[in-house]
Amino acid sequence: MIEMDSTENKSKFGANVIMGVSLAVCKAGAAEKGVPLYRHIADLAGNPEVILPVPAFNVINGGSHAGNKLAMQEFMILPVGASSLWEAMRIEAEVYHNLKNVIKGKHGKDATNVGDEGWFAPKILENKEALDLKNTIGKASYMDQVVIGMDVAASEFFRSGKYDLDFKSPDDPSRYIMPDQLADLSFIRTSVGIQVVGDDLTVTNTKRIAKAVSEKSCNCLLLKVNLTGSVTESLQACKLAQSNGWGVMVSHRSGETEDTFIANLVVELCTAQIKTVALCRSERLAKYNQILRIEEELGSKAKFSDRCFRNPLAK
Repeated sequence: MIEMDSTENKSKFGANVIMGVSLAVCKAGAAEKGVPLYRHIADLAGNPEVILPVPAFNVINGGSHAGNKLAMQEFMILPVGASSLWEAMRIEAEVYHNLKNVIKGKHGKDATNVGDEGWFAPKILENKEALDLKNTIGKASYMDQVVIGMDVAASEFFRSGKYDLDFKSPDDPSRYIMPDQLADLSFIRTSVGIQVVGDDLTVTNTKRIAKAVSEKSCNCLLLKVNLTGSVTESLQACKLAQSNGWGVMVSHRSGETEDTFIANLVVELCTAQIKTVALCRSERLAKYNQILRIEEELGSKAKFSDRCFRNPLAK
C-alpha cells in the first residue's frame, strides 16, 4: 500500500487508512500462526528477547492539555526501582492516590477531577510546584524507587522567537530560553546523563531520526505508530534508533481507544519504556492490563527492565 500510495506523507490513501490495514494484517498474521500478537511482532522484528517495560505514568498536566497556567505539559513518574511490572503498577497506584490527597488538601476537592487522559490538572502557576512531586513520592515511601520525567512540549509556548515559560513577558530575562541555546541540550544530555526524548522533533520518521542522530539533539525516540502509518515503518524507526544507541519509548495518543496493540509492540520491540498515562480511564488501563497478562503468561521467564530501561538488552 505504501508503494501504491507513492507519496512521502501518504496523502493519497491517508496514513490512518494504511495504518488500519497494517494493524489488521499484523493481527491476522498472529492468528494464522496461532501465536500471541506480541510473539508475532517479535518474529517480524527478529527479536528473541521478551522485555517488560517501565511505564511512564503521567500524573500532573499543564500546557495545551489542561486549563491551568502550567507552561509544561506533563509531569510523570517512572518506577524504575520496581522488581516487576506488577510492583511498578502498585507503586504508581499508591503515589497517585497520595498525590490526590495532597492536591485535595492544598487546592480543594474539585482540583482532583481528572482530565481525558486520567491526570490531575490543579490550579497551580509554577512548574516548580508541579515538580514538588518528590514530597508525594516520599510520603508513599518510594523516594529511591521512582524517577521523574517531563514532557515539556516547548513548541506550545514558543512566542515571538522565544520560549516563554509563563505565557507572558517576564521582567527577568533569564526566564527566557532562546532558540540558539537549544544546542546546550547536547551538553546537558551528556554531562548530566539525562534521557532527552525526541517527539515532534522526530515524529517517528526515519529521515528526521537520522538527522537528530547526526546533530546529537536527543538520545531517545518517542515511537507513535500512527505517525509512521504502518507497523513495518514503526519497526524500521525503532531499529534505526536502537542501532544508534538511543532508547525508545512507545507512546499512546491523546485520542486513544481500548485497542492494546502498543502494549504488545512495546514488549517485543524490547524498548523497555511505554507512555500511556495514569492508572485511570479504561482506554489507558487496557494497555496496562494487557502487559500484566503477558507478564503472567511468561511466569518465571518474565524480564522487567527496571533501571536498565534506557538500554534493556545490556541487562
